[in-house]
Amino acid sequence: MLDYIALGILVFAGIVLFYGIIVLHDIPYEIAVHRKHPHQDAIHAAGWVSLFTLHALWPFLWIWAMLYREDRGWGFATGKAQIHDNKELTQELAELRQRVELLEGQVRPGFRPEGRA
Repeated sequence: MLDYIALGILVFAGIVLFYGIIVLHDIPYEIAVHRKHPHQDAIHAAGWVSLFTLHALWPFLWIWAMLYREDRGWGFATGKAQIHDNKELTQELAELRQRVELLEGQVRPGFRPEGRA
């Protein structure tokens, strides 16, 4: 009788261990889904590959999933830094447009550079 109970406990432990490993390897994917990561499918596929590489990829998948957030994008940049970068880019774009207009004004009408028909 105790043999059957021990066998049942071993089977139960094996099933729990099997599904526990699968659940652990889906943690980076679940993080990616929660954060609306653009590479959710790649993280999920790499999680399955990690099962066959003796879990060597799993820490990197966790980091990859944690790097992206919908509200601030990649890394640790805050919204304020992004707004500042947008202002700088807008100013640079305005300066480049002025330079292009100045250069277009210097070109004579009907002028064709050498080698062009």
